[in-house]
Amino acid sequence: MIVFSLLLPVTASIGLAEGERKSGTNFRSAWFKDAERIWIGPEYWANRLQDWRISAGRLECVRSGSNRNVHLLTRQLGQRGGAFEMSVRLGALDSATAKRPGWAGFRVGAIGQWKDHRDSCRRGVGINVGLTTDGRLFIGKLPARPAAGLPPRNDYKPIAQTVTLAMELRQGEPNGAAEANGPAIGIANVELRLAARPSGKNYTLTLSAHDPDGGKEVAKVTRDIPAERLVGNVAIVCHSGQAGKARRRRGQAAGGKVRFWFCDWKLAGQKFEAHDEHAFGPILWAQYTLSRGVMKMTAQMPPMGRADSNSVRLEIRKQPAGPWTQIAKAKIHPDARTATFRIPNWDDKRNVPYRTVYSLIGADGKPADHYWTGTVRRDPVDKPCIVVAAFTGNADYAFPDLQLNKHVLLHNPDLLFFSGDNIYENSGGYGTTRKPVDEAILGYLRKWYYFGWSHRELLRDRPCISIPDDHDMYHGNLWGQGGRKCPSGINTGGYSMDPRWVKVVERTQTSNLPDPYDPTPVEQGIGVYYTELLWGRISFAILEDRKFKTGPEGVVPRTKGRSDHVRDPNFDPRTADVPGAKLLGDRQLKFLANWAGDWRGADFKCALSQTVFAGAATLHGGGLMRLVADYDSNGWPQAGRNRALAAIRKAFGFMIGGDQHLATLVHHGIDDFNDAGWSLCVPSVVNFYPRAWVPLKPARNFKPGMTPYTGEFFDGFGNHITVYAHANPRPMHHEPAGIHDKMPGYGIVRFHKPSRKIDIECWPLFANPKDPKTGTQYEGWPRTITQLDNYGKAPKAYLPTIQIEGMDNPVIQIIDQTDGQMLYTLRIQGRTFQPWTFKEGSYTIRVGQLGTSKVRTLKSVQATKDKPTKTVKVKF
Repeated sequence: MIVFSLLLPVTASIGLAEGERKSGTNFRSAWFKDAERIWIGPEYWANRLQDWRISAGRLECVRSGSNRNVHLLTRQLGQRGGAFEMSVRLGALDSATAKRPGWAGFRVGAIGQWKDHRDSCRRGVGINVGLTTDGRLFIGKLPARPAAGLPPRNDYKPIAQTVTLAMELRQGEPNGAAEANGPAIGIANVELRLAARPSGKNYTLTLSAHDPDGGKEVAKVTRDIPAERLVGNVAIVCHSGQAGKARRRRGQAAGGKVRFWFCDWKLAGQKFEAHDEHAFGPILWAQYTLSRGVMKMTAQMPPMGRADSNSVRLEIRKQPAGPWTQIAKAKIHPDARTATFRIPNWDDKRNVPYRTVYSLIGADGKPADHYWTGTVRRDPVDKPCIVVAAFTGNADYAFPDLQLNKHVLLHNPDLLFFSGDNIYENSGGYGTTRKPVDEAILGYLRKWYYFGWSHRELLRDRPCISIPDDHDMYHGNLWGQGGRKCPSGINTGGYSMDPRWVKVVERTQTSNLPDPYDPTPVEQGIGVYYTELLWGRISFAILEDRKFKTGPEGVVPRTKGRSDHVRDPNFDPRTADVPGAKLLGDRQLKFLANWAGDWRGADFKCALSQTVFAGAATLHGGGLMRLVADYDSNGWPQAGRNRALAAIRKAFGFMIGGDQHLATLVHHGIDDFNDAGWSLCVPSVVNFYPRAWVPLKPARNFKPGMTPYTGEFFDGFGNHITVYAHANPRPMHHEPAGIHDKMPGYGIVRFHKPSRKIDIECWPLFANPKDPKTGTQYEGWPRTITQLDNYGKAPKAYLPTIQIEGMDNPVIQIIDQTDGQMLYTLRIQGRTFQPWTFKEGSYTIRVGQLGTSKVRTLKSVQATKDKPTKTVKVKF
């Protein structure tokens, strides 16, 4: 970070007194003259990332468009009084700039609805002051502050009073020594100075233009501004479009030919506050996992330049107060800008402080180390309760998720699970860049950086699973269909974006996960990441359930409207269960079969998926349009859904998923109600597209006192589901209503190992879990189930009671000898267990620590309808 104390060169007409300028909050921009890169530096946030660069020691807006800006992160205008001033040198990058409508200058007092500097970078509204391309100074009118819960806009309309620059500037006469690569026109090289002095309840703003060589003032404009409007961020702006007509439009795509350079940005004055802790980068954040002794960590970097270092170091402290020791070095991926470390034989029995280290060249040309620090937690194998916090659908209307992060930290989760839609196409504004691929990658990275900027304090010292879903891939729906290129629309299956871009998304979000079960790439060279994570004696199957799923268009019978939606009330769900349609791929089912039988080091099993195996939403969108069935749910294809559920229940696996925007708690059935496992679909972090569960037919087994629309139902595809809770949209009487009435929040799942019980919780954003007044969960939660509830199929026969000597809590596996299929595998509690089956016959029972030599196998054990009185003893 380069911060300078300075005295600005000011004229007597607008200058501050020397005492007013002397402050520890003063700032002066400085960039290494030999550096050329997209990322500007840790003190700045650029909108858009790909539109700016530093080159030859100055800042350049290289892609023209509406409202291009760079915010200063480490200085803000505070609530306190006092004068301040700013100055910057600027000039047009080419002669076309002077021929197009636009302006360049400052934005002051930019503040967003959440009053956080990050939110103010995203959607802060402030006062624009600057120089138009036709040579006018202006101080803009006061725009409306952002409405709560709504994306605000910026208003660029200047006041009627404008002052034309001196005639020699307007006519394009050279103004002193012009930049060698700048045009000899009036806006080729100008210094703008902005001074603000308190005047009662107002401030007097004076904007002046100066000859940058001699400092001669050539024009100025003055206006009084209410003092409360000068609180928030300050930014440099390069705007393409009429200053009096431009509005913040959805998308704000690149366009026009207004491109400026800037240098020597200076700030001084008592009203500025210093917040050096707000710097973001060069290591933006890191996320890690630790499983079976292998620690994997990914450090997320910004786009560095060719002259910058291309590697990141990982250091740890082997003793609490000992020196830092380098244990690894990783190259930065040229597209994803990630550095991933894989460290085997990790000491997982203690908390290990870590820091990732990057050497950044400063303005003086000398490298200086920058750090991101945290702790790799010890594997909590002895912790009686493992807490998982789960999230989905992070639309950025509540960015930077202040309530969410504050309240989640109060649960102190052991593991974080982001199930997908971690970014949306509109995250960060400015639309979606889909090509060319290099620019599309930069556009995605900026959106992904919002994710880390929000959650990096959660991520720095606890393991994280983040997996991408459809909107992360710039899809409305995602059916990976083995990685192929979409032949037409996205509902035909495959990926619409360039495979190089797809691999960037997956690398940024999943490269810290344990190694894939089978790393063989799918079509187009796209990778896979489905795998197991063992943490705290809970074995998590990370399913990647979209990668092989079939797209419905051209496969299922067509109904009116969208090919992914069914609205026909006469729809026969059996017609949609077409042969060959896949949910999980054969490779994933093989992985699940192995996972279900492998209980090494595990007491519980839990499957993590992008969405749940049911169509548990009947109303969609802002108007809550009724759907009969939604192919985007994992309720389709039905045969594939049933195969997945059957594989998961063999491990008594609980399920956590997202994507549906609607929180639900469901007990699934395959052949009958409640014969498979339970699932929690977590609510969206921020829900821009509400959904509801309002079935037309009444529930089976509905009892007085139950929540409306709960009980046993067939979903739109004819699947058996028992709904125990849902969070349908309704007035919550919390502001902003536009956010909270759509029922946003997160899920908490607590695995109690001694009792083998599972607590399932669903929390609103506003609920403080430590405050009895606000700490209320959504209706229907919490609920407690047992591990055995996840195989709800009723027994039809019983095997002899197994008594084990010499081993506590062994694993028991039951295999049907007629077909060799495993019925289930379970780590029991204690030393006695009564196995059950679903038909009479001969079975093999394996007892002990499967995967080791400590196993006993009992063959041809008979199952009978009546519970046998016989006991079989197994000794170790």
